[in-house]
Amino acid sequence: MKNKTMTLLLTGAVLTAALTACGASGGNAADTATSIDSTDTADASADSHTDKSASSDGQTYKIGIVQYVDDASLNQIVTAIQAELDEKSEELDILFDYKNYTYNGQADATTMNQIATDLIASDVDLIIPVATPVAMVMQNATAENPRDDGSLIPVVFSAVSDPVGAGLVAAMDAPGSNITGTSDALNTDAVFDLMLAADPDIQTVGLLYDKSQDSSTAAIAAAKAYCKGKSITVVEKTGTNNGEISLAADALLASGAEAVFTPTDNNVMTAELAIYEKFIDAKVPHYGGADSFALNGAFMGYGVNYVELGTATADMAVDILADGKDPASMGVQTMDNGIATVNTETAEAIGLDYHMFADKCSSLVEIQTAEEFN
Repeated sequence: MKNKTMTLLLTGAVLTAALTACGASGGNAADTATSIDSTDTADASADSHTDKSASSDGQTYKIGIVQYVDDASLNQIVTAIQAELDEKSEELDILFDYKNYTYNGQADATTMNQIATDLIASDVDLIIPVATPVAMVMQNATAENPRDDGSLIPVVFSAVSDPVGAGLVAAMDAPGSNITGTSDALNTDAVFDLMLAADPDIQTVGLLYDKSQDSSTAAIAAAKAYCKGKSITVVEKTGTNNGEISLAADALLASGAEAVFTPTDNNVMTAELAIYEKFIDAKVPHYGGADSFALNGAFMGYGVNYVELGTATADMAVDILADGKDPASMGVQTMDNGIATVNTETAEAIGLDYHMFADKCSSLVEIQTAEEFN
């Protein structure tokens, strides 16, 4: 691969103060979920959907945005979606109203289902779920609650790593239902190629993930296959919350793991700030499937540009609402997932050189530890 110029991290979109509905009381997610404005629901009918077209200047479309959990990557995506919808509203003279319908599911199934129920009752025109678990909830809810004319509320997901494996779409190029979106599919082999470039003598690799996350399944299978082919021993530890993930990290270090891999796993991502110093103290690099891992202290995050992913997601939503495109025939979009983001503070602390990465990925970004992207 051609040598790429190493670039400094570009300033990301500014995170909004809280990813809850505007005007909502905030605090408890379940309370927030019930605060959706549903004043128009009683008057909704099939005609309210079929009469909307790109030629209707001044038209308003209600868009529900539902984020799975609060982490740096998902925050970036939501901010980018909102910014692009604002830009398209001005450009097309069509209001894409998300401000009353933006929620955080807080990684809680009950909360996400309540949000889905309220969005459907509010007669939203489209739902954008961000991350696999909430996409599955929203897809199931819309499939079970057709509108009066029998049509289904369109769903445009973002940051779903394996849409086919999760059962969301029939195929990447032809989803086949009311759902499509953007994928942050991870090239697991590329991550491990970088891992071995930094340390060719690795004999034991730890896998740290939440086994309940569908987004982790394919990447973990690929990691095991890669390590088997290289005769590298694999040690797996899993957790579903911060406490369990912290204990899993301790167990991996106790097992002698010389490097640790985590796929695009949102639950481990939310725990990264609490565990990254464990890996630094042990001089063990942690490789994650998103740039936010590196932002929060891991040695390296690998994958897509989440601002671009969010922007593309919003554009697909606009194409459906303003141009009448059918999500069933809109292929799932994938991004360049060859961006390596390295935490320079962590790299220095563990004494690991990463400059050879520039020849092995589409771009190399340097970053320092922070909670959110600036």
